[in-house]
Amino acid sequence: MEKALSIEEKNALLGDILRGMGRILVAFSGGVDSTFLLKRAQQEIGDQVLAVTAASETFPSREFDAAVALAEEMGVRLIKTEVKEFENEKFVANNPDRCYHCKTGLFTHLQQLAKDQGYSYIVDGSNMDDLGDYRPGLQAKNERGVRSPLQEAGMTKADIRQLSKELGLTTWNKPSFACLSSRIPYGTKIERYKIDQLDVAEAYLAELGFYQVRVRHHDKIARIEVLPEEIMKVMEHKEAIHQKLTSLGFSYVTLDLAGYRTGSMNEVLAPSLKQQRKEVAK
Repeated sequence: MEKALSIEEKNALLGDILRGMGRILVAFSGGVDSTFLLKRAQQEIGDQVLAVTAASETFPSREFDAAVALAEEMGVRLIKTEVKEFENEKFVANNPDRCYHCKTGLFTHLQQLAKDQGYSYIVDGSNMDDLGDYRPGLQAKNERGVRSPLQEAGMTKADIRQLSKELGLTTWNKPSFACLSSRIPYGTKIERYKIDQLDVAEAYLAELGFYQVRVRHHDKIARIEVLPEEIMKVMEHKEAIHQKLTSLGFSYVTLDLAGYRTGSMNEVLAPSLKQQRKEVAK
């Protein structure tokens, strides 16, 4: 049995991987993982790294603006681009393979950018924890030849947060984020008004001081997920939260007593489907 690498050894391995790749295009969202990856790439290969941040219809403009500002602050060359998921009928249909179609569109777009700009590799911020859930986007990544250096170095989310803190990155404790379409149950059509409702609802809850929050869209019902230790805090603001979310068009506002967990919309999927997708993604 191989000895597990220390966090220092993983970080050194990451450096070796990045240097060995040469010119790198980083799919940069401004989240914990892609920010750490971009910073380490900058440290290892300097101006041979390019950050690309894509505006999309399911990615809040505040997140896009924050990513752009962060890349500019780091002094990394940045290209701002745009993808239009709503033009893809398979994405809008929101079947369990929705993420596959979304990522295929994004990575195809980045492939053309990389070719035009003369970059050898496209990399993303996927880490080891991403292998533990149903993520059909990993299949699209593999099909398009996108590499994940953080996974290749064996890094977990906890590793990345710790190393980000040591580097002084402000994103080290940033909450996890996923596109807003992931809040809508499979089989329910993704529509602009639903995305807008979710965007405003989650931004409001963040303004109230909740660290990690999801609002799941069940037609007229809004299901709120927060960290277990913040559940009682929801009750302290229940009148204001109810008023705000019903003003957005929800008839009922509920609190999920199980609390926030990654990929809660995947819990309804058959175990065989989830396992099949995990195997394909490897």
